[in-house]
Amino acid sequence: MGIAMMLACCVLACSAQNNPQKTEIKKKMESQELLTGADRISSYLPLLEGKQVGLLVNPTSEVNGVLLPDTLLALGVKVVKIFSPEHGFRGTADAGAAVKSGRDEKTGLPVISLYGNHKKPTTADLKDIDVLVYDLQDVGVRFYTYISTLEYALEACIENKVSLMVLDRPNPLVDVVDGPVLEAAHRSFVGMQSIPVIYGMTPGEYAEMLIGEAWVKGDQKLLTVIPCANYTRESKCTLPVAPSPNLKSMAAIYLYPSLCLFEGTVISVGRGTEQPFQVFGHPQLKDYPFSFVPQSLPGASKPLYKGQRCYGRKLATDELTALSATEGGQLRLQWIIEAYQSFPDKENFFNNFFVKLAGTNKLKQQIEAGLSEAAIKESWQADLNQFKTIRSKYLLYPEVH
Repeated sequence: MGIAMMLACCVLACSAQNNPQKTEIKKKMESQELLTGADRISSYLPLLEGKQVGLLVNPTSEVNGVLLPDTLLALGVKVVKIFSPEHGFRGTADAGAAVKSGRDEKTGLPVISLYGNHKKPTTADLKDIDVLVYDLQDVGVRFYTYISTLEYALEACIENKVSLMVLDRPNPLVDVVDGPVLEAAHRSFVGMQSIPVIYGMTPGEYAEMLIGEAWVKGDQKLLTVIPCANYTRESKCTLPVAPSPNLKSMAAIYLYPSLCLFEGTVISVGRGTEQPFQVFGHPQLKDYPFSFVPQSLPGASKPLYKGQRCYGRKLATDELTALSATEGGQLRLQWIIEAYQSFPDKENFFNNFFVKLAGTNKLKQQIEAGLSEAAIKESWQADLNQFKTIRSKYLLYPEVH
């Protein structure tokens, strides 16, 4: 056990007798179990003392099963405001749905939605805040919008001279870098920087890269990252809370980079079923033996082809099958190529969202031209190597060798 960890254990031990939550964290430290940044209370609590604190959080922002706002309030931290990303603070909103600001029923704190037309905190939002704490579980995919929210938060904090603290969390795809690199002409909320679809960084590492590469310009001292402990790029972890309503399992998370591209097409990815992002289908693909019928469910109130039978494929039912199908979480194109070739109305297969998701026109053109998955992936390699060189400067956790 390192000196820093021993000191942390000592700090926790002093108060563990009357705080079961801290007792549990102390046990984790002693067993060398992976600790998220949020778990490492003794590392960041002193930095919040006497400060007015805002929290950018959602249902994944837990410390031993207790939401971060409740944890910090119980520790005497002056939390004054909660910010929530896509899906809302309670995490039940549909993808892309407007999320209203309001008040949290349990704490009474104001909740400001950072989605829709209000993606970036304003000066008014931050005027009574000394430190904004970011604690969201990401999945390491460019078009998963939490890193866009992180960028806007960092930019707003720098502009308003507010400190931003990132409580780091593991990335299920931390050892994978794959997919086309976004071209500047196609920047949007589902892709704000020139990074690959799968970029292999934790939120803390990505924040360091944003400011280190001057993609967000300003005082680097305003950013603090509380790293995970006992974590490497070989660490595989099962997320205790679904990061969003339609990523219900680790199987869905590993398939997400590949299947989310279907959201730029006419094909359903199973929203409105019990296995979203583990299946795909369409009412016209009737040659496929597998089928499903989307229905209105929490997080998918108006799913594509609601009430219609869709025919397609079930790709995985469990984590190991999904890892095998994606060769360890890589971006696989075989399914979208197959669906395009099988679909009768090819001219209307893609929609305008596809280029935003891909970050380039080239992928659509390559699929339409009939290129193989191997040929398409080979075309990414020079850009990926260039990105990996940049990325290497900001890695907080050991590389896999």
